[in-house]
Amino acid sequence: MEKVVRHFQEELEQLKRRLLEMGGLAEENVRLAVKGLVDRDHALIDRVLLGDEPLNALHIEIDNRAFTLLALYQPMAADLRTIVAALKINTDLERVGDLAVNIAEAARRYASHLPVKKLIDIPRMASIAQTMLRDALDAFVRRDVDLAQQVLNEDDKLDALKTQIFRELLTYMLQDTSTIEPALDLILVSRHLERIGDHATNIAEDVIFIVSARDVRHHAREGA
Repeated sequence: MEKVVRHFQEELEQLKRRLLEMGGLAEENVRLAVKGLVDRDHALIDRVLLGDEPLNALHIEIDNRAFTLLALYQPMAADLRTIVAALKINTDLERVGDLAVNIAEAARRYASHLPVKKLIDIPRMASIAQTMLRDALDAFVRRDVDLAQQVLNEDDKLDALKTQIFRELLTYMLQDTSTIEPALDLILVSRHLERIGDHATNIAEDVIFIVSARDVRHHAREGA
């Protein structure tokens, strides 16, 4: 029995490690996509557009690992909540990878136009979203409710920056119609970054659920 428990714990730790690896890949793709946008660097943009395969492979592997753990060991209580959360987090990270590709696509279109403005708030949004994602995954691995709550608190900053970017770009579009297409792409990028923050928030909410068996999803939304 002790051997079975030890093997289960080893497999669970490996599942967490693979999730961290996937989170690192997703975060790096977001970083590269935004850098490609800011620097108008086609090589970086293409790297993100063509580099989605490792994330997709990890997504399938993590799902398989989680389902195998559920089938073989029929875990209870906190362990069961951890594996169910891992499946949800896996989906969130896969979507972050998709959003990085969306940002890269917008960056490629944006690079074909003259720059609308100096990009300041979008890199700031990206930095906040990446930190939220990293902290949410750290909170998952460490079962750290305080760090998870900190991620939830950061979400308002992203929302405020997205609104600020929209208002500023709207002014440019109204003044000069030639900026409409590239400005719309920048607005899209800000929305994608906000969505990445939402996925980090989902992960943080899952951490609170794992540790305290408390579902804060609707409560967090009501307080927002």
